[in-house]
Amino acid sequence: MRKHLILVGGGHAHMMTLENIDKFVEKGFKVTVIGPSFYHYYSGMGPGMLGGTYSPDDIRFSTKDVVQKLGGVFIKDKVVKINPDTKEVYTKTGHTFSYDVLSFNAGSYVPMQAVVEGSDNIYSVKPIEKLMEAADKLKILFAQKKIVVSIVGGGPSSAEVAGNVWQLAKKINKYMPDIHIFAGKKFMARFPENVKSRVLSSLYKKGVQINEAGYAKEIKPDEICLESGETFSTDFIFMALGVRPSTIFEESGLPVGPDKGLLVNKYLQSMKYPEIFGGGDCIYFKSQPLDKVGVYAVRENPVLLHNLMASLEGTDLEIFDPGPAYLLIFNVGGHLGVFKKNSIVFGGRIAFIIKDYIDRKFMKKFQAIEKAL
Repeated sequence: MRKHLILVGGGHAHMMTLENIDKFVEKGFKVTVIGPSFYHYYSGMGPGMLGGTYSPDDIRFSTKDVVQKLGGVFIKDKVVKINPDTKEVYTKTGHTFSYDVLSFNAGSYVPMQAVVEGSDNIYSVKPIEKLMEAADKLKILFAQKKIVVSIVGGGPSSAEVAGNVWQLAKKINKYMPDIHIFAGKKFMARFPENVKSRVLSSLYKKGVQINEAGYAKEIKPDEICLESGETFSTDFIFMALGVRPSTIFEESGLPVGPDKGLLVNKYLQSMKYPEIFGGGDCIYFKSQPLDKVGVYAVRENPVLLHNLMASLEGTDLEIFDPGPAYLLIFNVGGHLGVFKKNSIVFGGRIAFIIKDYIDRKFMKKFQAIEKAL
């Protein structure tokens, strides 16, 4: 029987493996990709899509088409658990798949514990498809009346969403909303002052209000309740509380890191099960904790590609080197950005132009794969 490679998720860390599925097939291996959507959306361009800078087509890659055209099998489903001892994957729809080698790029999610269930005006910033849905709804609301838009969370995603909600309202050019960020006790706490001050300056110029009076205790459709007892009325809410790795690993009894991500060694390989690999937001790299940023997933690409093939063939694995300090650019709306690379920090139009160029180039590279097939 042919050896079976299963990829869970078609995100950034699996891009090069997806591109080379035909190489696996030519060597006699079966490749199955299981993902919750026919497309993979590039999260780095998500806020820009919310603000109307990009269309959904600009920021997505057709995972299903590429997989099928290169000889693999695509399954639209969600993996909920695995049995690493019997080498079986279980999906939300009740299907079971056996594997010889398994790789996770299952992404992350935004915790929603404080949210009252059944709210149709509360959106998490992930998956990116939720931002598409939110943008469509906001366009209608901005044309009808003045509303209050609240963002719960104190990190850069809150800043990017706030700035791009403002940009979207500007494009509609009817009613400008009041935009509030509920940042807990400190906005952008893990960033240096020279970055934070530039982000704040851009947001303040757009009229965004930032609340640092404490954490949210309960999120209702029309109200945000803080732990202090203070309440704030709202019409629309984004949840941007930071991301956590998929719950698959802990529920499957796999070794996990402090953040519950799949614990992997220098080969991006499970510490206990050598036939299991992973990359992106869903892993915890034992050698050094990595920030949840796309650049590491991109850097993991060639190592995952090599090691998945090597694991199937029984050859030597490659070591993953996280590499040097990474470039960070925030899209703060209004076609403005904040740039940070080592000690170089600046904000403004040029920062956004650089980000836009890098992001479009990255997407065009992978979109070219589907067009070439």
